[in-house]
Amino acid sequence: MKLLQLSAMAAAAALLVACGGSDDDSGPKRGDLIDPARVVGELTPAQIDAATASSGLQALTGTARCGVKILLLNYVTVGAKGEKGANASGALLVPTGPLGSDCATKPAPLVAYSRGTDLSKTRTMANPQDGETLMLAAFYAAQGYSVVATDYLGYAQSTYPFHPYLHADSEATSVIDSVRAARIAVKPVDVTLSGKVMFTGYSQGGHASMASQRAAESNYGSEFNVVASAHLAGPYNMAGSMKVPDAIAGYQFFVPFIITAWQKVYGNVYAKPQDAFKSPYSDWIENLLPSPTLTTTTLVTTGKLPGGTPNQARDALMQPAFLQAMMTNDKAGISVDAQANTLFNWKPKAPTLLCGGAGDPTVVYAVHQTPMFNNFVSNGLKNVGSVDVDAQVQAAFGPGGKAPTDPASPAFATYYANYHGTYEPPFCMAAARQFFDQVR
Repeated sequence: MKLLQLSAMAAAAALLVACGGSDDDSGPKRGDLIDPARVVGELTPAQIDAATASSGLQALTGTARCGVKILLLNYVTVGAKGEKGANASGALLVPTGPLGSDCATKPAPLVAYSRGTDLSKTRTMANPQDGETLMLAAFYAAQGYSVVATDYLGYAQSTYPFHPYLHADSEATSVIDSVRAARIAVKPVDVTLSGKVMFTGYSQGGHASMASQRAAESNYGSEFNVVASAHLAGPYNMAGSMKVPDAIAGYQFFVPFIITAWQKVYGNVYAKPQDAFKSPYSDWIENLLPSPTLTTTTLVTTGKLPGGTPNQARDALMQPAFLQAMMTNDKAGISVDAQANTLFNWKPKAPTLLCGGAGDPTVVYAVHQTPMFNNFVSNGLKNVGSVDVDAQVQAAFGPGGKAPTDPASPAFATYYANYHGTYEPPFCMAAARQFFDQVR
């Protein structure tokens, strides 16, 4: 649930120029490559260091030990209802180095990364100029990890007709099948995987990575050696989030995306779009997100979605009766679906880390991370940790090293507009890498 900006990293990057499972043995198997994996970029250690130095991230990433090769994947997966014939694309980042170096010869653990929310249908992680991809290169691949990052259903090369947003089951199948695709794709580039698998992701990706760990450990324990997972600023408590009286930052993007996606998956959210959305938005909302042409800015400036404060945007967009049912009626379709995609009451087998920031105005820490961690603890788990990076965010980006407190000040608006999408991610990614380093 994130509109990842990482503009400094993206600008710096612009200067740098095993088999899968199947229920049926006939036809392609889940995780099979549809097209041969194709190299789309290669970064040297010097190029990675130049990018992290110019963006100020090198204190967190460290200097690059390895170069990084980026490959485009297009692989077989299943649809939101388990139907065959779906595909997803993504990126595989592998460490490279001089012959004989650890980067070239040491078997690499595989990090399966799930990205944050994106409103652009055409975006792919297989882009060396993408800020999130460059972060994966700097934090992981340049340190000897291999990384596979899915684009999800409905994005980039996927021909699936929609993106099942924050739908745990299809997030998990997309990610798990990306791991299978990565195991096939590494062979031609002379990279050996160690067999260790780690799941991580940020924002929507935190929800996806947790759903993927749950599925991998529950359903594919003999196929995947999951040694650790780190879930970052994820909306784990979807049921609880629907009952919060104040709108989150980015409400006009995230909430209609959820509602229309779940309607397409479950068919129980509304009888017609006008039941949930006010005019004129109800006229086009069902097929608006993700968009092949519009951005977060132009979605508002063209009038496709409302602007204003989060509460103003919510009230301009949503039907009051639908909002009331969402907040108070546990039997309403939206509430039933939210409960189905809440990630409580499972027991991770591998060491697991939660990371987020207490000041996050989009994926609210007290709504998601605190209840998720408490749920793990109440179920007797001792292999789960929780990290709050808010103090680091404040120290690095707050005026005078503190979060601004005057809602009328420009500093307040800037700080909270950037908190979830730009300020928080690198600190949580650093915590995840430190966690993974212990078991790699």
